[in-house]
Parts: sequence; structure tokens; C-alpha cells
Amino acid sequence: MNFFRGVITGQATGPQPTGAETIQKLCDRVASSTLLEDRRDAVRALKSLSKKYRMEVGTQAMDHLINILQTDRSDSEILGYALDTLYNIICNDEEEEQDESEDENAQKQTDDLGAQFTEKFIQDPEHITLLLTLLEEFDFHVRWPGVKLLTALLKNQGVQVQGIVLVSPMGVSRLMDLLADSREVIRNDGLLLLQQLTKGNAAIQKIVAFENAFERLLEIISDEGCSDGGIVVEDCLLLLLNLLKNNSSNQNFFKEGSYIQKMKPWFEVGDDNSGWSAQKVTNLHLMLQLVRVMVSPVNSPGATASCQKSMYQCGLLQQLCTILMATGVPADILTETINTVSEVIRGSQVNQDYFASVNAPSNPPRPAIVVLLMSMVNERQPFVLRCAVLYCFQCFLYRNQKGQGEIVSTLLPSTIDANSISAGQLLCGGLFSVDSLSNWCAAVALAHALQDNLTQKEQLLRVQLATSLGKPPVSLLQQCTNILSQGDKIVRRTKSEKGSKVQTRVGLLMLLCTWISNCPIAVTHFLHNQDNVPFLTAQISENLGEDERLVQGLCALLLGICIYYNDNSLENYTKEKLKQLIEKRIGKENFVEKLGFITKHELYSRAALKPQPIFPSPEQMLFDHEFTKLVKELEGVITKAVHKSSEEDKKEEEVKKTLEQHDNIVTQYKELIREQDAQIQELKEQVASMTTQTDQMQATISQQLSQIQQHKDQYNILKLKLGKDSQSQPSTQADGSQVNGLQTEELSQLREELEELRKQHTLLQTQVGDKDALIDSLKSAAQTSESSGGGSANTELLQELEALKSQVQSQLADINQLKTERQELLRRAEAGAADAAPSSDGTSDAIKELESRLSAQMSETERLKESQAGLEQQLASATSTVAILQTEKSKLQSELQESKKEQDDLLMLLADQDQKIHGLKQRLKDLGEPVEDEDDIDAREQTSDEEDEDED
Repeated sequence: MNFFRGVITGQATGPQPTGAETIQKLCDRVASSTLLEDRRDAVRALKSLSKKYRMEVGTQAMDHLINILQTDRSDSEILGYALDTLYNIICNDEEEEQDESEDENAQKQTDDLGAQFTEKFIQDPEHITLLLTLLEEFDFHVRWPGVKLLTALLKNQGVQVQGIVLVSPMGVSRLMDLLADSREVIRNDGLLLLQQLTKGNAAIQKIVAFENAFERLLEIISDEGCSDGGIVVEDCLLLLLNLLKNNSSNQNFFKEGSYIQKMKPWFEVGDDNSGWSAQKVTNLHLMLQLVRVMVSPVNSPGATASCQKSMYQCGLLQQLCTILMATGVPADILTETINTVSEVIRGSQVNQDYFASVNAPSNPPRPAIVVLLMSMVNERQPFVLRCAVLYCFQCFLYRNQKGQGEIVSTLLPSTIDANSISAGQLLCGGLFSVDSLSNWCAAVALAHALQDNLTQKEQLLRVQLATSLGKPPVSLLQQCTNILSQGDKIVRRTKSEKGSKVQTRVGLLMLLCTWISNCPIAVTHFLHNQDNVPFLTAQISENLGEDERLVQGLCALLLGICIYYNDNSLENYTKEKLKQLIEKRIGKENFVEKLGFITKHELYSRAALKPQPIFPSPEQMLFDHEFTKLVKELEGVITKAVHKSSEEDKKEEEVKKTLEQHDNIVTQYKELIREQDAQIQELKEQVASMTTQTDQMQATISQQLSQIQQHKDQYNILKLKLGKDSQSQPSTQADGSQVNGLQTEELSQLREELEELRKQHTLLQTQVGDKDALIDSLKSAAQTSESSGGGSANTELLQELEALKSQVQSQLADINQLKTERQELLRRAEAGAADAAPSSDGTSDAIKELESRLSAQMSETERLKESQAGLEQQLASATSTVAILQTEKSKLQSELQESKKEQDDLLMLLADQDQKIHGLKQRLKDLGEPVEDEDDIDAREQTSDEEDEDED
């Protein structure tokens, strides 16, 4: 403590120690002191020296400080001092402003020092785990320096620290808790920590997103005032960009969680847009970037389309268009809004149609597209704004044939309105303006109106332009070629003027190449002008400077398109003659070399990367993204077409025809296969339906069989009970009352059985009557046929009669047996009632009632017998029909012969059916399915019949 007293009092007791010596003494005190206060004072002193003597403290004290974090966990004050000290030696941010004359090498050494100390700290991954554990402490003096330290570690060695945090148990979840801290300082620094943690690590981004980060960040943005908020809103937006950019999983989670709808309030701006603060401009710029991340062209088409749909349905697109047409919006926000609207409508027909309906708040109202094009062709507008308008127009026409037709129609003579400015008029004005940048933008915009649209390419051939008074109008195609040829004949100018003319010619050549590609009619119109081919060959064959090489390459591409898409309708410019002209005037190898100048240009590869036209300066604005696709598609085929001979062309035409025929045949077979597939599917559905019905029927049959078996068992039990009750004799008053109670239940069961037997008896009588009538008719038929010499047919009929007689006798025996059982049951019932009478006086009335019921049932039985006798009389009267049968003798004989034939046919069909059934059973056996033979079925039926007889 003497050292500290000397420092405080300022008394010099001897030579002052150096900084390294002082730090060494403090480190020894931290390591050796047993009192917590001494260690705390030493760590506090190290903290005060850590900024001035960063190297010495970091080299000598880091291990001691880490040991303090491990051992003195109970004292938050010493933990805070240790964390602050570690932060000071690891962090590279200088709090004091450095002099402008400070050497950059010194700053680089400072950065290297922080990286070295960071690497030393993370050599043991447990140090990061220890730090994550300390962040769980709620004490402000521990949590806040811990957050700052971990942020500094991530800045210096982000990838390594991210890997350690990722594998640490609940590491990311602990850091997410910082956003819920009520102390804004910790929450705000937690945002900075999560920004560093999520940079370039998709796995951590996903974990953070699924820890409810989107919900929490959007709440903070809303609480802070959205775009009017401070730097905290900016930090939240930067973290959201980290989580969503190039992360399709998080983008889908953001969309599915309905967070796109929560972005709409961000873009609500008032009528008075003057005096925007710098922070508001920054916030709104980041918000627009966040929208663009969700609908970026580099995302998958399906995900982009889904987000575009959500943005239209929730009104976000409408809100953006409101900002687009508002007044007083800063230029950079307006530019970014145009770019954002561009990507929200790109390739979405619904969004493109809505954008076409947006009008600017002018008098009279004008479409938003017209207002934007006016800015694009105005050379006084900022360059980035003109590029944004061009991108918006390209996105509006991307895969939008309806919009392409609307733009081209404004150029046609029948639709031109002299009282209003149309998009077509603005494009033509820009195309022939003295401003080369307007020429290029208008040419590219018009090329996008023709992209992949053969109809509009042909329609644009109808456009006529008035050049000057007294001269006939010329076509737009011809005027473009005239400008090209005139630009080549202009006398030499200054270098800047030459560069601007190159930009104009490049734009016109890109327009012509897009226009006539895949359009033989446009090729014919182009070749019809006698000056075009000589101009192109002259341009390609000359040895021009470096600036003109790109123009030569584009001329070669245009001439190659004239060869490849030539339909040979012009005799002087057929495919073969154009190839001969190239060989004589240019040379095939030289032509191919000039064609390769396009893809070798340094600006070509830059434009091919992304659809948005981004150029550092207007002079570098030469290539369009969609045109680079066209060049990539045509370069190879044009090279082959130039080298091909006439015989190869003929062979190729024959091959094309053969392929077309083959394609037609394949198409027919595909249609046939589709029809067969539909039929097979229909049959499968029918089989499935029938299988289901079969299963249901089998289940019903099984259920009914089970119910029948249950009824049989109940019947047998009742019979046994009835036999026992009739043999038993009541001995006491209690026994008599019990028998009487059982007898009452049994009598009700007997009445039910009698009713059932009565129904069966009636049914059997009806069947007997029907069969008697059939027997009599067959007898008369047999006698008639015997008298007429029927032969073997009569014998067969007699056999059938005998069989029917035996069946009738059997049924009559069953009827007699049923009558016997009925009489026995009646006798038992009467005996049971008589035995129960003396057992109880209280039940005499009930017995009398039962007897009356039994007598009523007996009278009912007698009435049934009388009805049976009446039925027998009716059957006897039915025998009079024999006379009728005798008159039909001849008819029966003919029918007998026909029945024999039908019987023979049926036998043959049955034989075939038996073979089929046998074959199907064999297939089922082969497939492992259980199949019952006829012998098994007969044995089972015989067993069932025997059981029924035993029960009877």
C-alpha cells in the first residue's frame, strides 16, 4: 500500500519505478494477496494503467485477470474492474481523437496488438464460456463490461469466437437475453454485440432468428419511433439485415411469421417532408434495403413471388408508391425508393398492373411511369436517379407482355395522342437526343419492351417517324441505322465527344440486336435497306482504336443475327450469300475474333452479375444485364452458323424437320399415355371402391353370423332353464315366491317364442302352397308329355317331381315337429302356472291374467289352423289350372328343347367359369392368400346343418 500512498500524496521517496515495474508489482499483488480488498485495489490500479501501458498490461496481467474472473465470482466490483481492464487491452477503438498527422503504420500496429491479445485470450475456449456465464449476472458492473469485452473479441477474431459461442451450451440464448434487459445501455450494446455475432454465420443467424429475435427487434423499432427514432433503430435494422440477407431460411421464417405486414407503418410519411434529419434518412434507407432483401432477384423465384404477394396484400407496395410520388423527399431516399419499388414489382403481374395504374398528383394527372421516364431522359437529373428509373422501367416490363404491348402501342400511329405525353414519345425523344446518356437509356428501355416478345417486335416495325418538313417519314428501324451510319461519318472530335458517341452507338446496336433476334420479319426489314450490310462489313473490317473495338464486336453480332435468323426471302441477302460476303470482305476467323470482343470487355462481366444497372460513372454505362444473356445465347450459334457450309445447312434443315416430326409423334404418344393413365386411374378407383364394399359386406356377414350364434345360445339356455323349472317342486313359501317370479319371466319369453313360431308356421304354409302348385303343374306337364311320347325329357321331369316331393315331405315333418314343440311348450307353461298357484295368494290375479293370455293365444292358434284349412281349400281349387296347362302342350315341348340347348350352353359357360375360378384361386395361392376349396366349404356347411339339427 506504500506505493499507492506515494502516488496519491505525490511524495517522492526515491527514484520513480517505470510503468513495466509498476505493472509487475501490481500483478504480484493480485497473485499473492489473500485479502480481497488488496486484490481489488491492485486490479483497479491495473485498469487505470491499461490504456497508457496497453502492451505491458496485456502481456503481464492477462492471465491474472482471467484467474480473478474464475476465483472471485462472489465480488462484482473486482469482476467489473477485471473485465474493464481486459476490454481496454483488447479493444482497438481509441477514445482520444488522434492527430491527422499520425502515421497509418502506428494505427495498424494498434490493430495487430488487439488481434494478438484476442488470440491469446481465446486460445482456451473455456475463457469464452466463462465470459458467457458472467453475462448471466444481472449486476450492471459485471454485465455491461462483459458485453463490451465480448463485442471487442468478435471484432478482432470474429470467426473463431463465433465457432466457440456456437458450440457453447445455450451460448446464443444467453446473448439473446440482453435484448430483454430493462437498462437501455446494456440493451443497446447487446444489439452491437449481436451484429458482430451474426456477421457471415448462417447457423448463428438461424438460432438468433428462432430465439424470437424478429419479434423483439420490431418491438424496439416501434417503441423508438420507427423512422423518426434514433441510432437504436439503426442498430436494430442493421441486425435485421444481418439475419435476413442471403439467408433463405430466415427470410421464409420472417414471411411466415407475418412480419412483412409489420413493416408497413415504417413508410408512413406526412404531407410535410421538409427538414428530414440525417438519422431519419439513414433509418429509412436501411428500411428500404430490408424490403429489397426480401424480394431480391438473387433469391429463389418462389420465395420472391410469395414476398411480393404479401407486400401487395398488406398495402406495403401502395405505401412505397406514395413516397415515390410525394414532394420534398430527399434525393437519395427517392432513389432508393425507386429501386425498392422496382424489385417489389419485378416479375409479379399483379404488382406490375398496380404500378401501371399509379398516377402522379399533378394537374392533369399523369401515370407514374411517364413521370419517371421524364426524369430518365432529363440530363439535369442526378445520374443515380436516372439509373434507378431505368431499373424501375426494366422491372416493370420483366416478363410482362401486357405492359410491353402498352408501351409499344403508344408509338403506333393509331394510338398517338397529340395532347398528352406518352411513354413512347419520351423514349423516342431520348433515343434521338443530343445527350448520349439519354440515347443509351432510351435504347435499353425500348429493348426491354421487345424482350422475348415476337408480337411487339413485329408491331414496332410499323412505327414511322417524321424527320423534317417536306420529307417522307421513315421507319424507326431505318432511323436507328441512319444514326449509326451518320455517327461514323462525323469528323473527328475531342476525346470526350468520341466517348459519348460510342455510348450512343452501343445503345443503338443493343436495341437493334434485341429487336431482330428471333424475328425473321425484322431481319428482312433490316436487310431490305441496301446500305446496312455494307456499313456493318465496313465497320467490322476496319482496324479501329481500342474505343471502337466494342462497336466492331456489336456490329459482328448484328450481322451474325442476320445470318442465323435469315429466312432467305431476299435473294441478294440469303444466308449463303452473307457468309460468302463475310469470307471475302472480313474473313471468318477475323469475324469470330471481332465477335469475341464483346465478352472480353471488362464492363461486360460486371453487367452480367446482377439486373440492377450500377455504374460508377456515366462513361462506364455500356452494357445491359439482359443483353449479356442474349450475347451468351447467340455467340456460339452464330460462330457455328458462319463456319457451316451450304450442305451442312441443308442437312441441318432436314434434321430440324425430322426432329419436328419426331416431336409430333412423341406428342401423340404422350397424349395416348395420358389417356391410358387416366383410364388406369379410373379403374384403380373402381377396384378400390369394390374392395371397400366387399370388406364392408364381409364385416356385415360376420356380424350377422355372430348375432345368429348368440341367439342360438340364448335359445338353448332358455330350453335348459325351462326343463329344470318344470321338474323342480317348491317346498316353502319363499321357494314358491321365487319360482313364481322366475315363472313370470319365463312366460314372457314363451310368449315371444310362440309369436315367432306362429310367424314361421305362416311362412311355411305359404311355401307349402307355392310348392304344391308347382308340383301339380309339373305333374300335369309330365302326364301330358308322357301321353305324347316325351321320352327322356319326361323322365327328367318326374325325377325333379320326386325331389320336390321329398323336400315338401321334409318341410311337413319340420312343421309337425314345430307343432309338437309348441304343444309341449304350452303344456309346460300350463303346468308351471298350476304349480305356482298355491304358492302365493298375492300372485293369483297375475296367474289368472297369464291363463287368460294363454287361452287367448290358444284361440289365436285355432284361428290360424282354420286359416290353414282355408288355404288348403284354395290350393285344391288351384288344381283346376291343369286344363290350361294341357292346352299349352305344344309350347312346353318347344320350350323343353330350347331349355336343353340353353342348359348345354350354360354347362359350357360353367365349365369355362370353373377353369377361370380355378386359375384365380391358384394365383391367390401363389400370392400367399388363404383360399378355401369347395370340399372345405361343403364340409363346413354340412357341419353347420348337423349343429342345427342337434339344436332342433
